[in-house]
Amino acid sequence: MAKQTMRTILSLIVITTTTQLSLQSVNAQIEKRPHIKIRGVYGGVPTQLLKQNMTLPELGINAIFMGSGGLTQERVALLKKQGAKVFAEFNTLHVANYLKEHPDAAPIGVDGKVCPAPQGWQGICPTHPGYRKYRMDEFRRVLKKFEIDGIWLDYHHSHASWERAVPDMPETCFCKRCLKQFQRETKTKLPDVPASELSKQLLGKHKETWVQWRCDVFTDWVREFRSVIDETRPQALLGTFHCPWSDTDFNGALKNKLAIDLKAQAKYMDVFSIMPYHARFNHPHDPAWISRQTAWLGKFLGIKGKPGERHKIWPIVQLSDWGESVAVEQVQLVLDHGTRLPATGVMVFRWGSLHPQTDKVDAMIKSYQALKP
Repeated sequence: MAKQTMRTILSLIVITTTTQLSLQSVNAQIEKRPHIKIRGVYGGVPTQLLKQNMTLPELGINAIFMGSGGLTQERVALLKKQGAKVFAEFNTLHVANYLKEHPDAAPIGVDGKVCPAPQGWQGICPTHPGYRKYRMDEFRRVLKKFEIDGIWLDYHHSHASWERAVPDMPETCFCKRCLKQFQRETKTKLPDVPASELSKQLLGKHKETWVQWRCDVFTDWVREFRSVIDETRPQALLGTFHCPWSDTDFNGALKNKLAIDLKAQAKYMDVFSIMPYHARFNHPHDPAWISRQTAWLGKFLGIKGKPGERHKIWPIVQLSDWGESVAVEQVQLVLDHGTRLPATGVMVFRWGSLHPQTDKVDAMIKSYQALKP
């Protein structure tokens, strides 16, 4: 009897403690966080919210992120009137239609042939001069035409499909143009043999030089994007939506496969929008993965989230279902972890598929209103 009573008491203690911790967790999620300057929505104009008898800031939202192709003067004016900042998403190396008239811009694989689009995600060879000019011209046009507060690079990495639990990242690009440029810029002499043979050398004895050169190519795009902003709309922020992995995840794939050199790009960037989609990336029951990855990024780049820092971290976190679903009960947890220092802003992914899930939208609004200073 005494043992049974003791077990009952212990069970009650465990239940009480668990309940208290749960309540503490919820309270932590909804506290005011003055360091969070941006509470955003990604994926277009939230017209459903605009129909409510409240402004976006009253709903806790003060920033909208949308594709540059969806920008219009009317939409920008409407959002500005609402008191929201407007940020454009800009597709850098994923305009697949360009290949219809310029097949020579297709990435070449290790076999010397055109590399198929991994999981349907078609990249472009980063050294193709015509494609680069095409994107820079469009980048300049968007900045000149629209009074946006910033522009974010998207798909600024090699030919790959990494937004999944098991990434698909083929080795590219081994076209003649890339091979010539690599030799010229690194002063590396390669034999006159087919690309299928050269790829083995580049991924073998020349791998370190090859990996860094690829990263430098993508970083140079960022340098030019920065110069365009400085010339056309210098007050606008330059941001990037980027892979949320650490420098050691997937055997260093951030640099080795995707050609993303965050430290080098930081010279030109203002905001890093890490993409820790916890459910999509095989962490459906672990929203804390969001803050762990953000903390890693801050440590890696030396960003603490303090006032006056040049660089900022504004994660984009997953609320809408994509593959794995996100339960409404997770909304506050996701936004809690997404708004922990060194983050000073946050946005939710993505409005198009999120808005029909009104329970999650309501939970998002409550969290944003609570976070608001």
